[in-house]
Amino acid sequence: MIIGLILLGSISAYAKESVSDNSVAASRISVEDKETAEELKSAGVELVFDASFSAQDYRNYLERNDLLPDREALTDSKEEDEEPDDGVGSIVMTNVQNTLNVREDPDEGSAKVGYLYKDCGGEVLERKNGWTKLRSGKLIGWASDEFLVFGEEAKQLSEEVGSMRASVVGDALRVRKEPSTDAGVYGLVAAYETLDVVEEGDEWIGVEYEGDVGYVARDYVNLCFHVDAGETIEEVKAREAELEAQRKAAAKERLRQDKEAAKSADDTRLLAALIQCEAANQPYEGQVAVAAVVMNRVRSSGYPNSVSSVIFASGQFTPAISGKVMKAYNGNVKSSCLQAASEAMAGVSNVGGATHFKRVGLHDGGTVIGNHIFW
Repeated sequence: MIIGLILLGSISAYAKESVSDNSVAASRISVEDKETAEELKSAGVELVFDASFSAQDYRNYLERNDLLPDREALTDSKEEDEEPDDGVGSIVMTNVQNTLNVREDPDEGSAKVGYLYKDCGGEVLERKNGWTKLRSGKLIGWASDEFLVFGEEAKQLSEEVGSMRASVVGDALRVRKEPSTDAGVYGLVAAYETLDVVEEGDEWIGVEYEGDVGYVARDYVNLCFHVDAGETIEEVKAREAELEAQRKAAAKERLRQDKEAAKSADDTRLLAALIQCEAANQPYEGQVAVAAVVMNRVRSSGYPNSVSSVIFASGQFTPAISGKVMKAYNGNVKSSCLQAASEAMAGVSNVGGATHFKRVGLHDGGTVIGNHIFW
């Protein structure tokens, strides 16, 4: 049985059927106890009770029959319902100039799980004690609210630094010069390739294409708003490893090309380029000594028998391995280095048969000239 009450100021109520509770007779009375009536309403008594009890009598009836709702429970439930919005599901943006650590737990001493950078954004997952748990790309973790912005400020910032992008779906797509199928074509973009959007239309999307504005059919792209995301520790390590591998591959290829070019290079200029890299700031005698070491190796049976082969021998002269020698060769070689190379190639040596040299202090015994010791 659901029992309730409608209270309308001091309106008189008429009993439509009798209700016996051994103490109150159903009769015409005025309902004037507004305070008790409002208390009943706040406790959840909302429906019609057609007997003409006063509000207080009605309350007594409900209490005796254990029908009055639990106000404390209702109050707690109401308070829970009215908790302030914590922004879960909304956008959050970084407020840093460089890097923000993202941690496993909401604590400065917690392990780092990744990094957010300037203008990175994400989604709020939870907020607690001045920390926010967020998702940014593959990164999920806690960041200090001190370095984040939320709400309207975050939305405005994302619009400033983010961009709309178009991702090609299906097969390769033509990028046209005008928004028309009759227009010329700049080129093709492959499936899943992403382009920056510069304008949107009902049928065509304007995109950046090799410095120009091109147009792609809207039906063949997916549009999404992009804000830079953070990186997990694993992503950072993988990126750095990939960059290192690329660097090594590029250095290896450059060395191969340098060796190949050195075979047909002018030996005197090549030797002078090495001297410039190893001893440009040394006295002329030191420059001749470096050239003499190279020529002593060329004449020795323990080393390759050409200037280029000696200079580019594996692990011997660092400037050759790093590409500096060929850069110097193709640039401006000092006249003193060219002269020192010519003298050494003509047989001059001021270090005897020395085949090695290092900076003074890194080897014991030998001939010291300038900052180098030769042996």
